[in-house]
Amino acid sequence: MPDTLAGLLQVAALVLLLALVYRPFGDHMARVFSTEKHWRIEKVLYRLARVDPDTGQRWTTYAAGVLGFSVVSVLLLYLLQRVQPLLPLGFGRGVDGDTVPPAMAFNTAVSFVTNTNWQSYVPETVLGHTVQMAGLTVQNVLSAAVGMAVAVALVRGFVRSGTDRLGNVWVDLTRGVVRILLPISLVFALVLVATGVVMSLRSGVEVTGVDGSTTTLPLAPAASQEAIKELGTNGGGVFNANSAHPFENPNALSNLLEVFLLLVVPVCLTRTFGTMVRDTRQGGVLLAVVGALWAGLLAVAWLAETHPTGPATLAAGAAMEGKEVRFGIPGSILFGVSTTGTSAGAVNSLHDSYTGAAGGVTLLNMLLGEVAPGGVGTGLYGLLVLAVIAVFLAGLMVGRTPEYLGKKLGRVQVSAASVSILVMPALVLLGAGLAIALPSTPEALNNDGAHGFSEVLYAYASAANNNGSAFAGITVTSDFFQVTLGVAMLFGRLVPILAVLALAGSLAAQKRVEPGAGTLPTDGPLFGVLVGGTVLLVAALTFLPALALGPLAEALA
Repeated sequence: MPDTLAGLLQVAALVLLLALVYRPFGDHMARVFSTEKHWRIEKVLYRLARVDPDTGQRWTTYAAGVLGFSVVSVLLLYLLQRVQPLLPLGFGRGVDGDTVPPAMAFNTAVSFVTNTNWQSYVPETVLGHTVQMAGLTVQNVLSAAVGMAVAVALVRGFVRSGTDRLGNVWVDLTRGVVRILLPISLVFALVLVATGVVMSLRSGVEVTGVDGSTTTLPLAPAASQEAIKELGTNGGGVFNANSAHPFENPNALSNLLEVFLLLVVPVCLTRTFGTMVRDTRQGGVLLAVVGALWAGLLAVAWLAETHPTGPATLAAGAAMEGKEVRFGIPGSILFGVSTTGTSAGAVNSLHDSYTGAAGGVTLLNMLLGEVAPGGVGTGLYGLLVLAVIAVFLAGLMVGRTPEYLGKKLGRVQVSAASVSILVMPALVLLGAGLAIALPSTPEALNNDGAHGFSEVLYAYASAANNNGSAFAGITVTSDFFQVTLGVAMLFGRLVPILAVLALAGSLAAQKRVEPGAGTLPTDGPLFGVLVGGTVLLVAALTFLPALALGPLAEALA
């Protein structure tokens, strides 16, 4: 009972913090991406990059900017890893004291540029501080800014009328970094240091154990990366244990702050959306949808972990395997459900050790498309795409052309939305099926049967959804997994972005249609139920057979 009460108080405190910042922060982000005024530092950056900040771009130009920026980022981060032995603060790290291998460097570069932050290496023994700071931390900021820019471009598609301009990708990226991500991450890095998170440029510190032996504990500039890792829904840890490591997440207070950082931008972006379309009720509906999904999944996972069915967990009274005692089940499940619902691969407990039902919840959270509430930017545009599909389905049922926020949804719009939601299932199912078919895959698994299948399915779901967390029972250091998971991350990120920007361009080109007697109201509870039902229906129709072979079979065993 005390553990349950403490958990409920944590959830209440988290919800209260989000409620307090929801309106002011959401409106602030709307102003950031709507104002025509440029800060002085931004003007300097525009001049250096030879960018005209007052020039709007067509969706094709906007998309080319996103693609070009991402490709260049992948190349630079790849090269940074490959030349690590020549860099300061590298400490001679790498695999076997050498540079990072090509396949691993490719996987890591794609992972951090796509906001996935999947890690197939042990950070404290492979990467030095220079690569961590100049490579990974920088991409934590930039990849989050890309997601925000794409989401804002889609919102402008609904707002603007009769134009082929969506804004300027370089302005949106710059403002997301300078006005939102950097200031907040700087403040919370200092707050995390105050809670005990490590911030050091030393390679390690020698300590003497109780038996008199000495060992070296690795150190790192963790606080600066931890803040943006959670704020940008990135997830990559400086240490292999990620947010279960006491140097990254030392106590219950830091744990609560990190969960808050995970949720704050995606949640408040629903308010930003409502403010930008000049109808805050529209944002309220989306908030209700993501809130209901998050709360429902949290309740199921919490119940599964506190009421286990296996003999070992029954004897222990709860499923504490793979969890830190300082967090307990409530703090672990709160973190796990939030991180898999926000495209953040951060973990403070071992998802592989969860019960079948709770592990299935973390997997399902990703397979929903990570819209509860989703990643920075990606959650909002993913939810809006599903809202478009929901309106289209409603239009089919009543036999009239569907409309959403004054824009008609025809073949072009529905095709773009369909491509956006179909890419991820294709990558997950094809990747997992190919991996399972390989004779070498059983050697990479620590478990067979349903749980082994879940490990493979979870890996490709995490990669294709740009999440980054893992069922750690699978070893993914072979070139096959490095390359196929890297491809899943790349296509899982960029193809939906292209589809979303195409959708935004087609919407912006339309003239606004005034609502009529047959227009579906999209600012009330009925529409919220329709969108939530569409989220669940799309995931169920797509993944139920695969889930039945993995977590469902394990939970019912």
